[in-house]
Amino acid sequence: MDNENIVPGFEEEKDDSLKIRLEKVEAVPECIVLYLNGYIDTYNSSFFQKRVSRVVDAGFHKLIFNCAALNYVSSTGIGSFTVFLKTVKPKGGDVVLLDIQPKVYEVFQLLGFSQFFNVKDSMEEAVRFFSEAKSESTREVFPKIFSCPICSKKLKATKSGRFRCSECKTILAIDNAGQVFLG
Repeated sequence: MDNENIVPGFEEEKDDSLKIRLEKVEAVPECIVLYLNGYIDTYNSSFFQKRVSRVVDAGFHKLIFNCAALNYVSSTGIGSFTVFLKTVKPKGGDVVLLDIQPKVYEVFQLLGFSQFFNVKDSMEEAVRFFSEAKSESTREVFPKIFSCPICSKKLKATKSGRFRCSECKTILAIDNAGQVFLG
């Protein structure tokens, strides 16, 4: 099935530096795989965001990014992934990174974002993550103890919301599922 049949208008814009192929995950409602081929940097990140926004607007809130053919991501590109996470989380969705190359994952780690994303090693794991997400959301997650992604200070959240790290003053957000992100 081609991209236009899955998300009408998806192919209106093209950029040779980043090709995206879509594949629906029939077993999980609102779930889609985005196969990324190329790189994401300052120059093509807005193109990347527009394309993925079309996917989200089409009703897909459980995003699996297959990064096997993604050979570079700048800090701006990582910012794009963070935007997607903030967009789909309130809609009951999430973001999974699949087959991420070590040099790309290193950028996520260096910038402190690796803990915000679900990184899986296989499509089966990614699909299972979304299949089991419903049952996990019913368990109590608060109070939650975690490390600040910037300064590593141990922090405790008693409920979801936004707050400031007591050590480095970074603004953080924690959602109902206990996921922490910059905020």
